[in-house]
Amino acid sequence: MESATGMKAEEIIELADRVNRISVSQTMMVLQEAERYKARGVDVADFGPGEPDFPTPDNIKLAAIKALEENRTKYTATPGIAPLRQAVCDWHAAQLGSSYQITECIVTSGGKHAIYNAACALLNSGDEVVIPAPYWVSYPDIVKAADGTPVFLETRAEDGFRLRAADLKKALTPKTKIVIANSPSNPTGAVIPPDEFAQILEVCKKHGTWLLTDECYSHFTYGDAKPFSVASLPGSKERLIVAGSLSKTFAMTGWRIGYALAPKPVVDAMTKLQSQSTSNPNSITQYAGLEALRGPMDSVAKMLAEYARRRERILAGLRAIPGVTCTTPEGAFYVFPNISTHLNAEAPDSTAMARVLLEREHVAVVPGDAFGAPGHLRISYATSMERIEEGLRRLARFFGRAA
Repeated sequence: MESATGMKAEEIIELADRVNRISVSQTMMVLQEAERYKARGVDVADFGPGEPDFPTPDNIKLAAIKALEENRTKYTATPGIAPLRQAVCDWHAAQLGSSYQITECIVTSGGKHAIYNAACALLNSGDEVVIPAPYWVSYPDIVKAADGTPVFLETRAEDGFRLRAADLKKALTPKTKIVIANSPSNPTGAVIPPDEFAQILEVCKKHGTWLLTDECYSHFTYGDAKPFSVASLPGSKERLIVAGSLSKTFAMTGWRIGYALAPKPVVDAMTKLQSQSTSNPNSITQYAGLEALRGPMDSVAKMLAEYARRRERILAGLRAIPGVTCTTPEGAFYVFPNISTHLNAEAPDSTAMARVLLEREHVAVVPGDAFGAPGHLRISYATSMERIEEGLRRLARFFGRAA
């Protein structure tokens, strides 16, 4: 029997190894499954999305409209328009204390694209990348796609899931090419203290290893934790790559605008790769990003205040559920509860637990298995307080029954 394409049903399409060794993003799979329920009219308490639920600020949207009216719709320079790259350097210097030049900056189609470009520019087959666990779901697959080898370094809940220099030192081998540090962290909300970050950088420098710091959640910190970049430390730039994004800070996830700051030879290599893949980032988005970085930061403070209020409520609600424990996130907008005492024959792991939760209570969460943390769930509180209250009611009912 042949398909519409003329291919026999039993024929198998042989795909490239780089595709076969990676998987589809678990967060995207959760979002898709939740959308299927919503399409049937089901009321889903959706804790899956890793994006602000606030609109993009008006000044940024108006800048995009102006760019359209001025016909800014042509190709731009591959690494982004010069004013935007300069604005990235200026904003990062003002907000986070760095000192980068325009030749050390590339604008990308989101923060993920910056990380992917960096991995492809630096990794050869057999090179190792140390990834602290729990980790953002895309790190291992980006490394694999770039022909590298992920090496997972477990962090501890009792230590707030923070990466420690002493632990990192033990994980390094002669094959280690890159160490990834994500602070504030997705999924745990862990924030690496500045003095610890300085030690991590020193370990990397002594070993001749690149430190790739993912700063996408830099401005969402709580309590004593403050926005910080290791790029502000003296002598940091020679072995450092900063990956950043406007997505979270300015509620611009769908606009797809990110950047990398790195030594010029690395930026040049990333630009070469980008010239043969995506080419320049979206032109209109670049002008919107220019306004975001040069305009007021009022919206960030408003979002942060609301996230802080939601964080307190969801922590209290989760901790009131018997058998559920949860560390206090110091940044980002996620909680990462441990639900391992509730695993059972029907739901023996967090992936199965997330599926049953969606089926029975219509609560969408991302399983901890996807982040290298069995027995946990990632819950985003980037949603309204009303939905948080409803979701907590359903979670309490579900785990009360499961217990």
